[in-house]
Amino acid sequence: MVVKVFPSQDPLDQADFNAVEYINTLFPTEQSLANIDDVVNKIRLKIRRLDDNIRTVVRGQTNVGQDGRQALEEAQKAIQQLFGKIKDIKDKAEKSEQMVKEITRDIKQLDHAKRHLTTSITTLNHLHMLAGGVDSLEAMTRRRQYGEVANLLQGVMNVLEHFHKYMGIPQIRQLSERVKAAQTELGQQILADFEEAFPSQGTKRPGGPSNVLRDACLVANILDPRIKQEIIKKFIKQHLSEYLVLFQENQDVAWLDKIDRRYAWVKRQLVDYEEKYGRMFPREWCMTERISVEFCHVTRTELSKIMRARAKEIEVKLLLFAIQRTTNFEGFLAKRFSGCTLTDGTLKKLESPPPSTNPFLEDETTPEMEELALEKGELEQPKKPKAPDNPFHGIVSKCFEPHLYVYIESQDKNLSELIDRFVADFKAQGPPKPSTEDGGAVLPSCADLFVYYKKCLVQCSQLSTGEPMVALTTIFQKHLREYACKILSGNLPKTSSSSGGLTISSLLKEKEGSEVARFTLEELCLICSILSTAEYCLATTQQLEEKLKEKVDVSLTERINLTGEMDTFSTVISSSIQLLVQDLDAACDPALIAMSKMPWQNVEHVGDQSPYVTSVILHIKQNVPIIRDNLASTRKYFTQFCIKFANSFIPKFITHLFKCKPISMVGAEQLLLDTHSLKMVLLDLPSIGSQVVRKAPASYTKIVVKGMTRAEMILKVVMAPHEPLVVFVDNYIKLLTDCNSETFQKILDMKGLKRSEQSSMLELLRQRLPAPPSGTEGSSTLSLMAPTPEQESSRIRKLEKLIKKRL
Repeated sequence: MVVKVFPSQDPLDQADFNAVEYINTLFPTEQSLANIDDVVNKIRLKIRRLDDNIRTVVRGQTNVGQDGRQALEEAQKAIQQLFGKIKDIKDKAEKSEQMVKEITRDIKQLDHAKRHLTTSITTLNHLHMLAGGVDSLEAMTRRRQYGEVANLLQGVMNVLEHFHKYMGIPQIRQLSERVKAAQTELGQQILADFEEAFPSQGTKRPGGPSNVLRDACLVANILDPRIKQEIIKKFIKQHLSEYLVLFQENQDVAWLDKIDRRYAWVKRQLVDYEEKYGRMFPREWCMTERISVEFCHVTRTELSKIMRARAKEIEVKLLLFAIQRTTNFEGFLAKRFSGCTLTDGTLKKLESPPPSTNPFLEDETTPEMEELALEKGELEQPKKPKAPDNPFHGIVSKCFEPHLYVYIESQDKNLSELIDRFVADFKAQGPPKPSTEDGGAVLPSCADLFVYYKKCLVQCSQLSTGEPMVALTTIFQKHLREYACKILSGNLPKTSSSSGGLTISSLLKEKEGSEVARFTLEELCLICSILSTAEYCLATTQQLEEKLKEKVDVSLTERINLTGEMDTFSTVISSSIQLLVQDLDAACDPALIAMSKMPWQNVEHVGDQSPYVTSVILHIKQNVPIIRDNLASTRKYFTQFCIKFANSFIPKFITHLFKCKPISMVGAEQLLLDTHSLKMVLLDLPSIGSQVVRKAPASYTKIVVKGMTRAEMILKVVMAPHEPLVVFVDNYIKLLTDCNSETFQKILDMKGLKRSEQSSMLELLRQRLPAPPSGTEGSSTLSLMAPTPEQESSRIRKLEKLIKKRL
């Protein structure tokens, strides 16, 4: 703390003072010791100065105690004097406060008196206004001065609100009751005036609107809302009384064929109302719209009644005519009115639907543009969302919904005729002409069918979104199945039996172009066209289902399901692909049978590929390009065709390979060469004969490589010497991953071994088939790597050179 108060740089004042270091600082070297006397003298001089300073300070403190006591006494006296002055100030402040209270007490009383007096004067003024207003109101009511009453009544009611807390006073309560009585009398009087002006009995009307009634409507706005509703109800009822007489159920103009006259009548009445009574009713009453809405309710009831009575006379054209005229009228109402008078129980205003990418969504395009889009398959293009439904939609046309079964039955009949026409046209025109330019176009009838479906859907959705939509969906399902059965499946070429087109002599021949029962070029194109049409129907049916669910009521969406119809088209696609595979497979059968009949034990040298390979390649080059070009628009189904053909041809080739017995070493080499040639052709199958070479799909390549490699491994086992037995068996297990006794038996038959030799080899195979331990596996690997006979090695090298030369 002293250091902070009196900072010093002297080493002697430091807290960590070290005498040795200080001396070393004074005498850093031996030569500096010569000045030791001077240093000592300086230190002694410093000590004497410090002593003098201490002595002076001590002497100066002798009188400090006395001075301190004197200063303390003076401070105490000053405090006492300050306390006395504060007390005096406090006493004076209390006296001043008391004086102010006495002065302001009278002022507060005057303020309260002023406020109460102001309230009293205001209340008395209001009371005077209320009393005078009630008297004037009663007098004006008797004189039917509704214009003045409208202004006065509102003012009286506003003034009366100020007296709610004074209702306990008899005079105020009496005035309030007089106001209520005046309101009741006004209501009854106004209703009587309207009844007199517009009598409910008879159709006679006054020449023009009355100013009294116009002012009465202003008063009715202030009275109980029930008065206003009663006036509106009676006026509209009287206004439509003529309509009920003119269009009675027994009148000729009441039937659907003259429904236009109903809407023409109400339009004339609206014009007449605007001319005669447009200024009588306040604009906010929306009387024109109310008349139109009530007309719609009455018309819907009357039409429902007459259609129930004459249901047998309703025809499709008549029904559609009536619905069209009715929806046009509803559209007219939507353009002219806002729908503000529609109650919640009448109709619900629908919100604008969110944007949709559904291809069936309506837009402003023409029917011709829609048909063109359907024919081109542009159903997946998003379109504009339709405009929000008008609030008057269905206000009249809902009465037609119970009778829409007539429309549904008509559409069923029309679709049946359309399907029959498609069948007749197909028979008359025959299958589509072979062409590779259109990539296997869909049948024209398909686009026609879905164009008609869309028209039906749009038309029905305008009529109803309830049960009729579900019924229409059932009709759609029925005729989609009929189309798939009669047009698609019914026109697929029929396949002959597997042996119907083959003879014993043709099976034994190996020459190219052996006659077999095959599809013609036109039939292949027809199958591809039916496949493309089925794919188009499948995609469009899915979109049709989405559109139906969008149009139908939310509560009925679960009943819209076209899965069964989509499965039907999928079945047509599978059948078409299977027919194409069977045709190409049957074309290759004679060549495979010829392969199994060849004397492979007599082959003396390995040459070019065998004639049966050339025959198979010829058939593939004939069929596959046609199928690929006609399925250009459906590449995925062409890939399925390739995969199914590979899955069918390769196992069959291996089966016939096992029938080639016995086989000599050279014969096995020739077969291995042929197998490799077929493998290369199959790998190139998707793009064979095409100017544009595409890489085959990985899934297809995997199937071909796996199947044909197995065939090559079988032949390599056949080529290997069967002695020593252990080496032969281990070689078989290594080359064939799916090795088993049955396959091993067939290989031994191909080698031409006797049964006695086969039994020992089969027994050895059974012993070595279970998974061996690591030591045995190593010895097996060593035995496989052991040198083979010189002749075997040279033959394999020659075969490899020959394959490379061909590639």
